[in-house]
Amino acid sequence: MTSATVRPTPTSAGNGPAGDWPRAARQHAQRRPAERPAGPPQAARLTAEQVMSRVLVAVEPGESPLMAWELMRRADVHHLPVVEGRHVLGILTREDLAETWSGGPREQSERQVGSLLTGRRRPRVGPGATLERVAAVMLDAGCDAVPVVRAGGLVGLITARDVLAAVAGRVEPRDEPDEPGEIITGMFHLQPVLP
Repeated sequence: MTSATVRPTPTSAGNGPAGDWPRAARQHAQRRPAERPAGPPQAARLTAEQVMSRVLVAVEPGESPLMAWELMRRADVHHLPVVEGRHVLGILTREDLAETWSGGPREQSERQVGSLLTGRRRPRVGPGATLERVAAVMLDAGCDAVPVVRAGGLVGLITARDVLAAVAGRVEPRDEPDEPGEIITGMFHLQPVLP
């Protein structure tokens, strides 16, 4: 039988690596923040107008969910503004369409996307809204995209991805004149082939 001796290991009050931790943490906390290199402005100073999408694929309220789905698929977008002229009625997402999908092509072509917007909150922001304000609106409404409107007319769309890209410094802010965005509706019409 052999005997073993157990030696106590150093603690935060003793010497050694564990004892150095509080001092190292204090020294790190006391360092001055490094100067930020010149580059994209901080997200806190950016506005919705500087980071929003200006060219939008949209759908009119009388179009079918089948048409909306095909527009999203072909344009490779996740959010689809529903508009009458430049007036935005709401934003549809792929999830909205999937949740309400029932039946086949015939049933989907007979419905209207405007009916999918009833009873829903319709948040929106102005072009001068800060990204902080945009994020708060998205959180309060439980959505991940809001239309940017001026005088009731749609000028752009800002998504949670746009906000994250701005916070990560991956957005070149636009300082273009206050011109409305381009809204593309009715890119094509679908005629379902039915038996």
